[in-house]
Amino acid sequence: MKKIMIKIQYVGKNYVGWQNQKNGISVQQVLEENISKLLGEKISLIASGRTDAGVNAICQVAHFETKSNFLVKNIAKAVNSFLPFDIRVLFAEEVDNNFHARFSAKKKTYVYKFYQNDILLPLKNNFVCQVKENINLAKMKKFAKLFVGNHNFRAFCSAKTQTNNFIRKIYYIHIHNVFDEIHIEICGNGFLYNMVRMIVGALIEVGKGKLSKNEIKYMLKTGDKIKFIKTMPPYALYLKNVEY
Repeated sequence: MKKIMIKIQYVGKNYVGWQNQKNGISVQQVLEENISKLLGEKISLIASGRTDAGVNAICQVAHFETKSNFLVKNIAKAVNSFLPFDIRVLFAEEVDNNFHARFSAKKKTYVYKFYQNDILLPLKNNFVCQVKENINLAKMKKFAKLFVGNHNFRAFCSAKTQTNNFIRKIYYIHIHNVFDEIHIEICGNGFLYNMVRMIVGALIEVGKGKLSKNEIKYMLKTGDKIKFIKTMPPYALYLKNVEY
């Protein structure tokens, strides 16, 4: 029995998220079906974590176990010939039995992309979020530092989050211009359901002058949501990297 690690890139638009669900097709389902067909045995994938419906991945990481003697270095190219255009295996390699795509992960980095324009730009639609209002980027960058460190993020996640532990550590939040886009890069040891999209929503409200420093500090300290935080659209969110 061998353990294989794969790196995957996908567009989330057509899927209910990474994880298998009863209400639609998931990225996990498509990959498992096609890798199973390639290797001639039932394959079960374990990923570094879930991505929500519509969220993209620049580099998701997963592993599976197999008895197949199929040449590992050829797995990516071979399975890609079966996969739909919006999912690709970037890389495959055999790893030590102690490796676990989820539990061995130390850091995850997400990127949220938006642009400022009162015109919806066709070439960015469904990949970059439009923000019509003028925002203060300098203020966003300053307030982003409030989220860094260990905090109670209960106020910055969905009510559907299934956990009793809302403490997460953010290592950094970088906000920078990439041509006519603004990218918010968030690195942490783990993320709650909708947490990244709500942090971005809060920072954009900061940029609009609608959310204060004291309000953010209070929510991070107590976990109480004292002000509405918008959950930004999923299509502009990308899982960038997983570190082990």
